[in-house]
Amino acid sequence: MIRAALPEEAAAVTELHLRARSTYYPDGLPDADRDWVASWRSAIERPDSQVLCVVERDDIIGVASFRTAEGAPADTVKLFQFHVDPDRWRARIGTDLHAACVERWRADGRLAATLDVHVDNRRAQAFYRRLGWVPDPENPPAEGDHHLFLRYGVGATE
Repeated sequence: MIRAALPEEAAAVTELHLRARSTYYPDGLPDADRDWVASWRSAIERPDSQVLCVVERDDIIGVASFRTAEGAPADTVKLFQFHVDPDRWRARIGTDLHAACVERWRADGRLAATLDVHVDNRRAQAFYRRLGWVPDPENPPAEGDHHLFLRYGVGATE
């Protein structure tokens, strides 16, 4: 089931987030001293943000967080976080979660989505390419930046 995350699920979302991110940071996670539970709770409760989660047998196995980024056009949404339990990769969970995001973006009248992905996260880059994400021409990576910026055409609502 894919549904909105609840504030009391922030710890479970954080656990999933940290497990997934640790797969592509070879030297350990940045922001190790950050209170990720508080950050996720804030994202879940933030009125201009949406956090979707995939729940299976009461376990959160996927999560996506998105909203309009500061300074971005109102018809463009930014995908800030997108994680699937590494033990569940290649089970269509990410594909289904992405489809739910796109459905929500279309319903909200969004025409485009953006995200940034870590350069070492080749698995995620391939996943996003398969779904139609392309390099964002408005945001080429700066020299030394460790993120690639991608754009997705959401399309008009039906």
